[in-house]
Amino acid sequence: MSSNTPKLLETTQTSPTSVWNDSCSTSELEYAIKNGATGGTTNPTIVGQVLIKEFSQWEDYIRKLIKDNPSATEVDIAWKVNEAMAIKGADMLLPIFKESNGKHGRMSIQTNAQYYRNTKLITEQAIYFDTLAENMQVKMPVTEAGVAAIEESTYNGVNVNATVSFSTAQAIAVAEAVERGLKRREAEGKPTENMTPACTIMVGRVDDWLKVVQKKENLAITPGALEWAGVAVFKNSYKLYQERGYRTRLLSAAYRNHLHWSEFIGGDVILTIPHTWQVRFNNSDVEVKPRMDIPVDPAIIEELRRKMPEFIKAFDEDGLSPAEFAGFGATARTLRGFLDSYMGLISTIRDIMIPNPDK
Repeated sequence: MSSNTPKLLETTQTSPTSVWNDSCSTSELEYAIKNGATGGTTNPTIVGQVLIKEFSQWEDYIRKLIKDNPSATEVDIAWKVNEAMAIKGADMLLPIFKESNGKHGRMSIQTNAQYYRNTKLITEQAIYFDTLAENMQVKMPVTEAGVAAIEESTYNGVNVNATVSFSTAQAIAVAEAVERGLKRREAEGKPTENMTPACTIMVGRVDDWLKVVQKKENLAITPGALEWAGVAVFKNSYKLYQERGYRTRLLSAAYRNHLHWSEFIGGDVILTIPHTWQVRFNNSDVEVKPRMDIPVDPAIIEELRRKMPEFIKAFDEDGLSPAEFAGFGATARTLRGFLDSYMGLISTIRDIMIPNPDK
């Protein structure tokens, strides 16, 4: 490769590793596609952020929505905006989808985080979202109810992207649920060849949670060891996926350092990277070379296992039961964050529908 080739483009051109844009921002998605990205993602958190940054692009659309739907609630309008941003991103990715015969070029849209305990509501919304564009992928949380929804949605032909996931146990539960859904389709003669299921592990949020635990429990951990925790969980899950031949691809999310990109190069995985980190990686001097099969230093894993039971929960295949998924610290923190930002998006829409007279 040329020395001037952007690092992420080199990543995608020299390995089976895919890069997605962790946003539905038009400008950010354009940058990502130019640098080798073949997918994108959104959720109410991202939509709220994009709405603030690109308000001029969406103001007329939102005001027309409000005018044309006089009985719509602020929640109704918020979800219409969420859908519109996902559809726009899907349209930008459609040429990639067509050129790859559906293997790449999908846009992810996330189900309502408030449904994390309700399989029926998650599944119904996932099936609806699947109709928004031919290259739509639907995100749903890896809670006990979410795992059941993943199977049902897959059976109904939805390309799933499991999210709010932080552990090997969750990743295996997703892969098994997808396999059940695919086999049910195949038993009925329904097509599965163009389905591209994915399972996210939010590697940076694994690190975040263990750092919270370290502080709460006043633990002395070797400097830098916690930066490898999410990497270790991801690599452990990937090893099991490869050994068992699951048809789901692992996806790395929640970036905190370059290890969350560089250590996964060479794997048949997806890296969904925020724009800021894409720019940093492209400007870095990190060598693009396969590292996915290089294990994390056993001494780091031994220390984390010895000192942090929460790491064992994340790392071991039997570290968590499905009933424990929602209560795991990283899951609970992320669900709460998603719910808070969802309320923030609704508040932003409220300010447009009913401007604050005190300001």
